[in-house]
Amino acid sequence: MLSKKKQKYFEELLTKRLTDLLDEANKTVSGMTDFRENFPDPTDRATLEADRNFTLRIRDRERRLIGKIRDALERLDNGTFGICEECEEEISDERLMARPVTTSCINCKKNQENQERLKGQ
Repeated sequence: MLSKKKQKYFEELLTKRLTDLLDEANKTVSGMTDFRENFPDPTDRATLEADRNFTLRIRDRERRLIGKIRDALERLDNGTFGICEECEEEISDERLMARPVTTSCINCKKNQENQERLKGQ
């Protein structure tokens, strides 16, 4: 079970990350709705489109991370944050520091990755 101090730390960390991601998403939306960019040169237009596609792929990954952060904050509220969903053991502090949105301890995650690797062969 996490101490109150660690719970507060992770809540602040996750909330800040969530705020930062939402701010970036808003900047992207407002930047893409600005249609002042008019490039008569097809190469310049293609470069702009490639850059936008790259940005949208990044934002899609961030969108998924936003969902994971919200789930982690919910787990903090209901007292299940830091507990592995597979084996129900505590997730190490080192793992939580590296990946605060995780739902698996390192052993269960390794087992899951090994199983996925075996299925892929």
